[in-house]
Amino acid sequence: MKTLRSLAAVLAAALAATLASCSAADRPEGEDNVLTYLEPQFFRTLYPPAAGFYPNGGVVNQLTDRLLYQDPETLELSPWIATDMPKVNADATEYTFDIRTDVTYSDGSPLTAENVVANFDLFGRGDKARTLTTSEQIANYDHGEVVDKDTVKFYFTQPSPGFLQVTSSYNSGLLSDSTLALDNEGFGQGNAVNVIGSGPFVVESESIGTDLTLKTREDYDWAPPAVKHQGRAAIDGIHYILAAEESVRTGAVTSGQADIARQVSAPQEPLLKDRGINIIARGTNSMDNQFAFRFNHPLLQDKRVREAIIHGVNREEILRVLFSDSYPLASSTMAATGLGYKEQAGAYTFDPEESKQLLDEAGWTPGPDGIRVKDGKRLSLRTNTALPQPRSKEVMTMVQDQLRGLGIEIVVNAGDQSTQNADSKDIEKVQIYHSMVGRADYDVITSLYGINNRDAFLNQDEQGEPIDAHLQELLDAVLDTPDTEGRKKAVEKVQDYITEQAYALPLFEEPVVYAVRPEVSGFSPESVARPWFYEVSIDRSDKGEK
Repeated sequence: MKTLRSLAAVLAAALAATLASCSAADRPEGEDNVLTYLEPQFFRTLYPPAAGFYPNGGVVNQLTDRLLYQDPETLELSPWIATDMPKVNADATEYTFDIRTDVTYSDGSPLTAENVVANFDLFGRGDKARTLTTSEQIANYDHGEVVDKDTVKFYFTQPSPGFLQVTSSYNSGLLSDSTLALDNEGFGQGNAVNVIGSGPFVVESESIGTDLTLKTREDYDWAPPAVKHQGRAAIDGIHYILAAEESVRTGAVTSGQADIARQVSAPQEPLLKDRGINIIARGTNSMDNQFAFRFNHPLLQDKRVREAIIHGVNREEILRVLFSDSYPLASSTMAATGLGYKEQAGAYTFDPEESKQLLDEAGWTPGPDGIRVKDGKRLSLRTNTALPQPRSKEVMTMVQDQLRGLGIEIVVNAGDQSTQNADSKDIEKVQIYHSMVGRADYDVITSLYGINNRDAFLNQDEQGEPIDAHLQELLDAVLDTPDTEGRKKAVEKVQDYITEQAYALPLFEEPVVYAVRPEVSGFSPESVARPWFYEVSIDRSDKGEK
C-alpha cells in the first residue's frame, strides 16, 4: 500500500498540481484492484446508530450485514442474514426472524441468535454508562428473545411498524460480541480495527482522521440473495482518504489517482463528464433539504413572519445558480420518492410582495439600515451551516441577500461540525435550522421532527413536554400505526400540518453525487445513497494516461 499511502499524504496536503501530473499507470503491481475513495469529511464513529453522518455510514455499510436487505430502486425488503421475511403479529409489537447459522464475524466468532439479540438490545436501548445512544430509528423497543439456535424474537411496548425497515439499515449493522462490549470511545477514531462485523470488508489500518484501509474478506459468502454478485467481493479492498477540497477530489479522479469521490458540486458535473468521468447521483428517498423554523423563538412565534420568509426565498434562483438537474425542486418537506410523500401545491411560491405585506401586518417596519424593527427589536435571525449538506454556506449567502431585501437579517453561524452540532440545539444560537434526514421509511419524518429524535423545531419546553402537542401527536401516530395504509395517511397529515403552520421551507430533494472513474463498474449506492462497494469491480486493462 506504499503508493496509496503516499497518495493520502499528497491529498492531505492538497497538492492538486502533483496529482494532475499523475495517472492510473503509477499504481504498482498488487494495488490495481484496490478502490481509492475520497471523502470531503472523515468518519467520527463506527457505532451503527450514529452512522447517519455520511462518512460514518460510508464505512459501516461495508463492514456489516443486516437481517434484511432493501432494494435501492424499489425500496422492497428481502432476506439477508434472515432466511425469510419475519413473522409479524397484527399490531406490529412482535417480530420473529429465522436466521442463518453459517455466518461468522471477521474475528472468527459465530453470528448466533444470542448475538443478534444483543445487537438489538444495545441499539434499541442504548447504554448511558458507555455513552452509547439509542438508535433514533428504533421506536418502542422492549427486548429481544432467543427462541432457539436459529430464531430470534423482538418485543415492543407499542406498535413499531418501522422496525421491519430498521433491520435493513446500516444503522442496524450487526457486530461481533467483542465489538458490542466497546464504549463510545472504542467506536471512535483510532479504534477502527476493533470494530468487527460479518460484512465483505474488514478494517486493515487507520491514520486518525485522514486515512482508512479496508481489505476484502476472502471467505465472505452470505450476500443478500437479491443481489447479482455472490461470494467474495470482486475488489481487493477500499482505501478511504480525506480530501476536503473539492479541487483535490476532482483532480485526483480525473488524473486516475482516485476511483470515486463523494460530494461533487453541481458546477463540476459537466466538467467531469467532459473528461469521461461518470456522475452518479442518488436521491435519499427521505426528508428534503430544508429550513426548519424554531417557532417558539419570539421572532418566529408569529406565523406571518414564518410565511414571509417562505415566500421571500427564491428557491428556483438558488437551484439555477448553485445546483444542477441532480437536485429536483422540493414540492413538500419529503422527497417525491419518499414513502408517504404528499405534494404541497402552491405552498412555497416566491412572492416578495406578499412577504412585505405579511411583515407590515405583523408590525415589522423598516429600520434605518433597512432591517425591520418592532418594539425596539431587529428582525435578525440566526441559522446554522449544515456542513454535511451540499453547498450550505452558498445557499445561506443567497438567502441572506434575498431576505435582506425584505428587511430580514440572516446571520450564519460559524464553526466546525462540533460547533454546529452544539449550537443547533440552542434556540438562541440557531432559529432557522438547515438540515435533512435520510431513511427510506415512513418513520423518517418523525426522525427529523420528533421531540425524542432530532427535534428540528426544538418543540419542547424546559420540562421536555411538547410546545405544539398536536404536532407531536401526529408524529407519534406515524410510529404507532401498524398498517401500511394508515402509516401513509399519518405521514401525509404531518406534511399538511407543517405546511398549514408554515413550520418549514423545503429547498430541494437532496442527492449524494459521486464522481466515478470509467474503469469502475457495479457501483450503486444503497437506498439512502450511502456507498456500497460489495458489487464493484475495476478494469484497469488500459494502463495508459486517462
